[in-house]
Amino acid sequence: MRSPAPIASVERDGNALVFTGVLDRDAVPALWGRCAAWPNGITQLDLSAVERVDSAGVALLAELAARTGADQVLGEPAGLAELRRAYRLGATLDFAN
Repeated sequence: MRSPAPIASVERDGNALVFTGVLDRDAVPALWGRCAAWPNGITQLDLSAVERVDSAGVALLAELAARTGADQVLGEPAGLAELRRAYRLGATLDFAN
């Protein structure tokens, strides 16, 4: 039996959105609700305390990067590099040319 994933959370710390836990399809709806309250002044997405991401988590992060203009992503949780390559996303989760 699989153990439950750590509860995902997000907090604003100055100009950063700091994520923890696992960013997966189960966590995204609640995280989106929290992040929507902070549309301005975000320049960093801090994933240093994120264990792993799935495609729903990457979609959330890419949309947040686009909406907020965040130009820095900190951390490299499991799954992020592979999904960035699969979706042709750059280091800041924008669509690479």
